[in-house]
Amino acid sequence: MAFEVIMPKLGVDMQEGEIIEWKKQVGDVVNEGDILLEIMSDKTNMELEAEDSGVLLKIVREAGETVPVTEVIGYIGAEGEVVEEAAAAPAADVAKAEADLKAAGLEVPAAPAAPAAQAPKADLAADEYDMIVVGGGPAGYYAAIRGAQLGGKIAIVEKSEFGGTCLNVGCIPTKTYLKNAEILDGLKIAAGRGINLASTNYTIDMDKTVDFKNSVVKTLTGGVQGLLKANKVTIFNGLGQVNPDKTVTIGSETIKGRSIVLATGSKVSRINIPGIDSKFVLTSDDILDLREMPKSLAVMGGGVVGVELGLVWASYGVDVTVIEMADRIIPGMDREISVELQKVLSKKGMKFLTSVGVSEIVEGNNELTIKLNNGEEVVAERALLSIGRVPQLAGLENLNLEMDRGRIKVNAYQETSIPGIYAPGDVNGTKMLAHAAYRMGEVAAENAIQGNHHKAKLDYTPAAVYTHPEIAMVGLTEEQAIEQYGKDGILIGRNSFTGNGRAIASNEAHGFVKVIADAKYHEILGVHIIGPVAAEMINEAATIMEAELTVDDVAASIHGHPTFSEVMYEAFLDVLGVAIHNPPKRK
Repeated sequence: MAFEVIMPKLGVDMQEGEIIEWKKQVGDVVNEGDILLEIMSDKTNMELEAEDSGVLLKIVREAGETVPVTEVIGYIGAEGEVVEEAAAAPAADVAKAEADLKAAGLEVPAAPAAPAAQAPKADLAADEYDMIVVGGGPAGYYAAIRGAQLGGKIAIVEKSEFGGTCLNVGCIPTKTYLKNAEILDGLKIAAGRGINLASTNYTIDMDKTVDFKNSVVKTLTGGVQGLLKANKVTIFNGLGQVNPDKTVTIGSETIKGRSIVLATGSKVSRINIPGIDSKFVLTSDDILDLREMPKSLAVMGGGVVGVELGLVWASYGVDVTVIEMADRIIPGMDREISVELQKVLSKKGMKFLTSVGVSEIVEGNNELTIKLNNGEEVVAERALLSIGRVPQLAGLENLNLEMDRGRIKVNAYQETSIPGIYAPGDVNGTKMLAHAAYRMGEVAAENAIQGNHHKAKLDYTPAAVYTHPEIAMVGLTEEQAIEQYGKDGILIGRNSFTGNGRAIASNEAHGFVKVIADAKYHEILGVHIIGPVAAEMINEAATIMEAELTVDDVAASIHGHPTFSEVMYEAFLDVLGVAIHNPPKRK
């Protein structure tokens, strides 16, 4: 099947673009990523890359023509393939229709955000849908709403609460608790800032803490359900059993979809060791509802969840020990960043045991003895199991899907080994992050409704750990960059928050930003931050990298003062050796 090349919608206000030049001609072989043509919109010239490989079969709109966004301008497919074009109104007719509407004082409908390769069909039975989404987490509800935006008749099946892991037992409740830790840090420095509190004594009311967390979660999960209803998505409550014929059974009811989106998410991973089933061993799901504060907590796993929740309880005065098999905490982050975070959290009272695993857990006298594989022991009232998450596959047993180490295998279109069944988000294990699931869900819906035209590009997905200070990253770590480019093939720039005016004024003058670039073209390979609002700043870095700006491009920009983000700007300058607030680099 030939793939359509469309005039892209490059901005919210873009309505049309002019074709400046086709870089490929009919009959030319095209590889994914090749420059196809150059267009101009709003006085800005851009080169468009091919999203698929094949042969340029047909050019529909020639150089010099101005084309409305999302209109087909060419086709790529297999050599000799016959192109069947969908009927479309000529651009002149569209322009005339819009002019007539304006003359009559009527609003002109906005251009669609994506091409309608196959419009949803109207001949659907009452129990039939263009797309059924199984799972109401980030990937699922995003896919359902996107499908509805594209005009599809959409159903969504959710067995418990909308919002998935992120809203209910992950990102949101954890961040609610981490705000408490931040507030407590603020109390400790208040006197030094001239704020004399009537009393420096405080207590933690765990009932109120849990109740407030629950109110935050309820607000957001209710908001998701409201959005689904507003977009006329039909909601089914219960476990959806998915069948190969694209039917889904919920209890005694069965519905049929022309396509299926499996967004069943993930569940807590467990390890098979003696004593793991003790009632004193909590998962990340359990600990968020804990209303009694233990005196001590052993955290098994020094990844994102373990470190974040460990910091929460440490800020409450609990004796926290983190046990991690890798040689450092948050091993997926840049080494320099994770080592620095471990130093900071150690000063806050957290203990860390690295390069060691748990071999057995023994319960006795209302406490646990955690035996390590190096012969040491950790005694704690409670333990937190936080060794990651695995795909949730309940309800998918009837599908003979191709798997990859327990994860549903998908292609670039988020499609599984069964045509018409897609699996975005945690269930495919590609990037188990809510914001990555959003994008995968969006892409899955567009392909399910319109045919496979869109790919989920996740190379510049930012990641963050919401400790205090925060850490965040996008792109390659220093270790990965050296492996790919060689030590002499990269440049590294740094700038510290210790000299930043906003950071000093805020008592947050700790940490740094690190920028990694390739030495030849100054292409940005990775950005890593430890410091205040790192999770916010990393989004700017991700956008810069997605836009393929170089270090030199960023150096030509202006950042506001006083802001935390000046530190990132100066780190980019330091790549070039011209950071104003850094000492001169040694020759």
